[in-house]
Amino acid sequence: MEIVARLVSDAKVAETKSGKQVVNFRVAINDYYRPKGGESVEVTTYVNCAYWISPAIAPRLVKGTLVELYGRIGVDAYVGKNGSLVGVLTLHVNNIKVHARPSAPGGQPLAAIVVTPAAAGKSDLPF
Repeated sequence: MEIVARLVSDAKVAETKSGKQVVNFRVAINDYYRPKGGESVEVTTYVNCAYWISPAIAPRLVKGTLVELYGRIGVDAYVGKNGSLVGVLTLHVNNIKVHARPSAPGGQPLAAIVVTPAAAGKSDLPF
């Protein structure tokens, strides 16, 4: 599944009991429609995301960032405090593309954070 959405809060890195790290974040998907003869209606869907491949991406995933996500979607269901059935969408992310970062106060774009692999050394490229 592919979705394009904005982060609603900064990403957080968590660690499992076995020591594996996961980047957890939440995005909002905004959709608009107009019923026949009516006014425009905005619908927002929230999706909890988990990225297991590398925690190095976490500093780039700040509130307001526009991202394109690819992964496997699932639904967690439970009974809420008031007895109603609650469903939560989850996306197990395989690939992240960062499209736009939010602006700092005053309209200046935030400085880009470059994530490089720890093992990056001299280039072995033939050109």
